[in-house]
Amino acid sequence: MKQTTLPPLPDATSPAGADIRFIMDGTTGNMIHSTVPPGQINRATVHETVSEFWYILDGKGEIWRRDDTEERITPLVAGVSIDIPVGTVFQYRSTGDTPLKFICITMPPWPGDHEATHLEGAWDPTV
Repeated sequence: MKQTTLPPLPDATSPAGADIRFIMDGTTGNMIHSTVPPGQINRATVHETVSEFWYILDGKGEIWRRDDTEERITPLVAGVSIDIPVGTVFQYRSTGDTPLKFICITMPPWPGDHEATHLEGAWDPTV
């Protein structure tokens, strides 16, 4: 059994551009805490083998997602959960006055930044 505490400072930057804190890792997945400063637009990304679940904790933002059958922009506010299935192109941005904060669970565990490929998205990235 594991137990962790949220680190006070970011451990790394995600391939898309968010500050991330590692919370938990295991054989079936990982969990991180992500922070996107107000006004930041992250790079559009697609994952080769990893799916994600997000739960929004605080702030306001939007995520653009596109797969083979659908394209949409979803508002991100506290309490919203979204999925990013393998092969879904996505881009997100913080649109409020405070940082956008969310929990991200990856399945299977994140293999490294080579997992992510950057593409053209809905908005021009600021990072």
